[in-house]
Amino acid sequence: MDHTSAAQGSVPRHVAIIMDGNNRWAKKRFMPGVAGHKAGVDAVRAVVETSAREGVEVLTLFAFSSENWRRPEDEVGALMQLFIMALQREVKKLHKNNIRLVVMGDLSGFSAQIQGLIAEAEALTRDNDSMTLVVAANYGGQWDIAQAARKVAEEVKAGRLEPADIDEQTLHRYTWLNEFPAPDLMIRTGGEQRISNFMLWQTAYAEFYFSDALWPDFKEEEYKKALAAFAARTRRFGRTDDQLKGSE
Repeated sequence: MDHTSAAQGSVPRHVAIIMDGNNRWAKKRFMPGVAGHKAGVDAVRAVVETSAREGVEVLTLFAFSSENWRRPEDEVGALMQLFIMALQREVKKLHKNNIRLVVMGDLSGFSAQIQGLIAEAEALTRDNDSMTLVVAANYGGQWDIAQAARKVAEEVKAGRLEPADIDEQTLHRYTWLNEFPAPDLMIRTGGEQRISNFMLWQTAYAEFYFSDALWPDFKEEEYKKALAAFAARTRRFGRTDDQLKGSE
């Protein structure tokens, strides 16, 4: 796993974002929660476009967690319809702009229609190479680690792997997004300062940035603040400042 992918002063290769605040944005405007989710689609477009312009290689968005199924039934239904609409309308734009789409999570929880649209979208954009957009849907970080551990156990049971050979790199190969660099920057909008079971394994060395902006308001200007904050930080990866200076 590459923990040294972005040097000080550079653009992060991989940005992961917890998109929080849609419901509160709508509530402040005396609108139903789904109106906030619809408004959030504009912020997604803005962040995708800005990421592409700034040279970000991978952008991962936390769209729907495994815990979100607990929300009111009408809100979950509206979110599923919004997901379908996005897969039908937005994927063509991604493809036109040479952006690959990957959907990360336990897709078995979705309807056959959504699973089919996801498969079509991933197949259509598979060879695009200007940027990768990862949408985390029905995803949880603990689930990710557990399913990786299960796959490793199956390899051991089949005699293809020895228990003594299992280390961080071995487990990493079975986690989601193992083909991509680890996130350099993790952003959460909406003023909350927690990671809510998102990419627990992958963000071990990520820089964290918490924005008070509600997600529908997190457009290019707010995103660039996060990128500027990242560029100003020194990433040590366990080393001292003197060691970093010596390696320059």
